[in-house]
Amino acid sequence: MLNRHRWLTWLFLLPAVLLVAVLMYYPMVGTAIESFYSASFINPNPTFVGLELYEKLFASGDFRTIVWNSCIWTIFVVLFQNLIGFGTALLLNQQLPTSGVVRSLILLPWVLPGVVAAILWRFMYDPQLGLINSFLIRLGVVDIGPAWLAEQDTAMAAVIIAAIWKGFPFSTVIFLAALQNVDREQIEAAIIDGANAWRRLIHVIIPSMREIIGINLVLTTILTFNYFDMIWVLTRGGPQNATHIFPTKIYELGFGQFRFGDAATYGVVSIIVLAMLIALYIVLQSAERRRAMSA
Repeated sequence: MLNRHRWLTWLFLLPAVLLVAVLMYYPMVGTAIESFYSASFINPNPTFVGLELYEKLFASGDFRTIVWNSCIWTIFVVLFQNLIGFGTALLLNQQLPTSGVVRSLILLPWVLPGVVAAILWRFMYDPQLGLINSFLIRLGVVDIGPAWLAEQDTAMAAVIIAAIWKGFPFSTVIFLAALQNVDREQIEAAIIDGANAWRRLIHVIIPSMREIIGINLVLTTILTFNYFDMIWVLTRGGPQNATHIFPTKIYELGFGQFRFGDAATYGVVSIIVLAMLIALYIVLQSAERRRAMSA
C-alpha cells in the first residue's frame, strides 16, 4: 500500500515536473550550450568557439560596466525598498482609524503592472511636461528642468527611485505580517521594564523578525537583480550603458543585435549569480522552518 501511494504521488507530480523541465531547465541548458557558439544576424550558422566568448566577456569594459551597474542598482533598490517598507509596516501596525484604507492604497504601486508604472514615471521625468521638473521650477530649485533619463549623472538614480516606489509595498506586506506575529507579551514586559519605543524596536521587535528580514532581503535581491521592465521602458539601458544591467543587456544583445552567443554568455553569468542567491534563500527558509518547528 505504501509503494502504491508513493507511485501515485510521483504520478501527480509528473505533469508539474515535466512543465518545469520544459519551460525552465531545457532553456537553461540550451543557453549554456549556445554560449560556446558564435552566431549573429549576418552569420546565423553557429560556429563552435569554446570559451572564446567568455574570455572576450571578462576582458571587455562593457561587462565591468554591467556588473557595476547591476551592483549599484540591486544594492540601493533592495536597501531603500526594505527600509521604507519596514518603516511603513511599523506605521500600519498601529491601531489607527484609517489603517485599513491606507493598507489598501499602499499596495497600489505593487499591483500596478511594471510597464504601466514605468510609463507613469517616464511622464513624470519628462523635461518639459514632467511633474517633477514642474515642481522643482515652481520651488525655484532649478530654472530649466533637467533631462533626468537622458543624462549619465542622473539616469541611474532616476530608475532606482522609480523601482523603490514600485517595490516597497511588497516589503511592507512581508514586514507587516511578521510584526503581527511578534510576541505581545515580550513587548509588554519591555514596557513594564521602562524600555522606550526605540529600545523595544531594537531589542524585541527586530530580533523576533530576524529570520523574516533575512529571507525578505534575499528574496528582494533576487527579484531586483532580475528586474527588466522598469529600466527597459525608462532608458533602454542608456544613456551610453549608464543604466544597463544583466537582463537589459541580454535582451539588447539577443533581440536587438542578434548576437545570440554573447547574449547566452551574459545569461550564464546571470544564472550563476541567481543560483547562489536562490541557494541562500533556501538555506534561510529552511532555518526559519526549523526554528518555527522547535518553538
